[in-house]
Amino acid sequence: QVQLVESGGGLVQPGGSLRLSCEVSGSGFSINVMGWYRQAPGKQREFVASITSEGRTNIANSVKGRNAISRDTAKDTMDLQIDRMKPEDTAVYYCSAELTKWGESRGAVYWGQGTQVTVSS
Repeated sequence: QVQLVESGGGLVQPGGSLRLSCEVSGSGFSINVMGWYRQAPGKQREFVASITSEGRTNIANSVKGRNAISRDTAKDTMDLQIDRMKPEDTAVYYCSAELTKWGESRGAVYWGQGTQVTVSS
């Protein structure tokens, strides 16, 4: 079975920083892409950042210039750091992974349960 677990969420002050982590557990698959999405109250889920197995990254304009995404393939973890947090960053942050199970030709996307991030004084 494949499981994605986010951690690092919580309350941060405006202007502060936070670092989120996502750990993928299980076996029998290869991870192609991992990414972060977020969903604010009353809004649709939006893309934040992603990183491929080769290290290629995509960053959303909303966090570009104040974020860093990284992946540790040895540990099957992915981190997202956002600096200079804004109230608009308040959302549930979700980790996702597009992976291909051994013996299968088509990949599938898996999601974590999400972690709440609140930016407030």
